[in-house]
Amino acid sequence: QVQLVESGGGLVQPGGSLRLSCAASVSRFTFSTYAINWYRQAPGKERELVAGISSAGGLTNYTDSVKGRFTISRDNAKKTVYLQMNSLKPEDTAVYYCNAIRFQTGFWGQGTQVTVSS
Repeated sequence: QVQLVESGGGLVQPGGSLRLSCAASVSRFTFSTYAINWYRQAPGKERELVAGISSAGGLTNYTDSVKGRFTISRDNAKKTVYLQMNSLKPEDTAVYYCNAIRFQTGFWGQGTQVTVSS
């Protein structure tokens, strides 16, 4: 069982930045075997994959709408994955969830709200 806790959400003006964190409550070794994804779900919309990072951190991927603005990274020693979000837009408003996945077994955090509004 992997427990994930997201933090760092909040209210920000358009063009602003936030950094989300996803902390895991497992050993460092176990955490380092999981790929981590960030998803988001806006009101009335389906949950969508925003960014992902491989277990060792060498591979990353992003949905087109956030490329060049968001950066995913991980610190396996701290058992934490980050999502740096810059140049935020109102359409980035959503609940953001992190997801740990290994061999088709996945775990989810409770989510953190991001609201981009003036």
